[in-house]
Amino acid sequence: MVDISAENPVEHAKQFPPTDVADMLVDYLEQLDVEFVFGIPGGAIEPLYNALARSERRGGPKAIVARHETGAAFMADGYHNQTGHLGVCCSTTGPGATNLITGVASAYANNTPLLVITAQTAMNSFGKGAFQDSSCTGVNVTAMLEHCTHYNTLVSHADQFEHKLATAVMTAFGSPPGPVHLSIPVDVMRSQVSPSSEPFDLYRLIHPEPLLDTVALEQLCQTISSSNKVAFLVGEGACESVASILRIVEKLDADLLTTPHGKGIISPYHPRYRGVVGFAGHQSALETLRDPSLDAVICIGTALSEWASNGWDSELLLNARLIHIDQQECNFTHTPMARLHVRGRISTICETLLKYLSDLEPSDASDPATAQGEDSTLPSAPFVDDAPPRSNSSVGKINATAEDSYTHRRYFTLNDEDAYCDDSSPIKPQRLMRELSRLFPPYTYFLADIGTSFAWAIHYLHPFDRRMNGARASRGGCFRTCLEFASMGWAIGHAVGAALGCKRNPVVCITGDGSFLMSGQEITVAIQENLPVIYIVLNDSSLGMVKQGQRLTGAEAIGTKLATTDFAAMAQAVGAKGYRIRSPEDLLNLDINALCVRAGPSLLDVYIDPDEVAPIHLRTTAIKKAL
Repeated sequence: MVDISAENPVEHAKQFPPTDVADMLVDYLEQLDVEFVFGIPGGAIEPLYNALARSERRGGPKAIVARHETGAAFMADGYHNQTGHLGVCCSTTGPGATNLITGVASAYANNTPLLVITAQTAMNSFGKGAFQDSSCTGVNVTAMLEHCTHYNTLVSHADQFEHKLATAVMTAFGSPPGPVHLSIPVDVMRSQVSPSSEPFDLYRLIHPEPLLDTVALEQLCQTISSSNKVAFLVGEGACESVASILRIVEKLDADLLTTPHGKGIISPYHPRYRGVVGFAGHQSALETLRDPSLDAVICIGTALSEWASNGWDSELLLNARLIHIDQQECNFTHTPMARLHVRGRISTICETLLKYLSDLEPSDASDPATAQGEDSTLPSAPFVDDAPPRSNSSVGKINATAEDSYTHRRYFTLNDEDAYCDDSSPIKPQRLMRELSRLFPPYTYFLADIGTSFAWAIHYLHPFDRRMNGARASRGGCFRTCLEFASMGWAIGHAVGAALGCKRNPVVCITGDGSFLMSGQEITVAIQENLPVIYIVLNDSSLGMVKQGQRLTGAEAIGTKLATTDFAAMAQAVGAKGYRIRSPEDLLNLDINALCVRAGPSLLDVYIDPDEVAPIHLRTTAIKKAL
């Protein structure tokens, strides 16, 4: 069939009437199922906000106003990580754009697909000293974003926009994924533009079939089937393949480990789980890797950067035992010493491996994945985390029912079991993490901010996730932190975006007093949007990570003291619920269910023992080596 509109300009104009560039942008975002655009309005970005106002009235994408542009980027990050949709943030020109850079850099380091829109002054004002000029003749924002984006361009003419937008979005979801930037002058954003006769199907373009290395996959099957003992190290990229991985682990009687990012996708009470490898990890995980009978370590869905590789540990991890499976080929640059690299969609690789192993079994063999009993090779006396207390909340009552025989049994070690159960005041951070695991419902989404927060959480926070063998949603997982770029305050904004993206599950943000003093104003966005985010502030009146690092490395004790602050009162002053927590009893007396369902955020101001040292020795050892 001939498209007469392509030959007849009049017919084309009837089918595809001209529209503003800003409206075209919002229309394409709606095609991608984007619900929110995070940012702060201003004069130069006004056309986009006008388009968002029109969009919101018809039920399309709407604006979420952050309190700082860095927070807007963190929110877009959180929205993507809960939904899988493109995260979108925007700013006006000048300082609005420069404020975005830290959040964009964080997304770049963590491979988060973001579309970053910044405004510019009108084209005819470039080089004339215009107000907040951030063009190439002023404070050059496009140049500033060059090294933390995968695609970065100025849209100088309206007719460029549609193609540049498609290129940006495809690049954001490419390999590796990450942020992309379009800088649009205000006059271009207001310009009328005629859509192409065949509008781009962006959704199809960002979901291409991934390549699969079938030769390497065959080698993988043969290598694993001929190995006597293997261990699996699972990263966040393996989320949608967890069900297959767990069945493979059980068939092979293998040990199961995670990276810090990957710990949220595996139940910590699975009988094959031996803990976290890397920053704030577990001794039992390292002992697993030290086993001389271990033939292969199969790493799935992880870049194996510094803190996921136990500080580039060549003795235990980065050596010829390693088999690296990933969809992102760029991650293999961190593991050139590996015995085998297998590139392709992880779910396809794992399903193929599972079928291969199943076909090798005798026809009358029972599937270990269906067994309810405990494996005889497991430790005879596992650690037992007591069933959660029956509190006055329905959440506590739900958690108190053990559905599996090993639901609350832990098969990995903690550094300080005594502090984990300590009843003293001020509350031990170890005990705090234990109670958070027990009090909040399964599938709570925990975020750990930068500082000692993520060290305590990685090592001691073990939520009662009952998914021993089941599948995960492609964006599943109950824990996330931001290790690579490690921006303080990341979790505070991320929690807002995550709560908007996932309205079913509670969102708990564990942050420090330093981070909250830096970015805590974003709690007012959660208030404005009626989001039941629970902020937990570890209050020790110091920059704890820096303070403890100085002590452990013998550095001067300087610059870590913070003013004593009543964060509960701060929360109440802006309209949130605020609670002071000084002891385990204070925590147990809370009605957690009410906090999880209320229309608005709550803040727990937790006075922790300032003398407890977080499990940050991997980091301090690296610092000592560098001195």
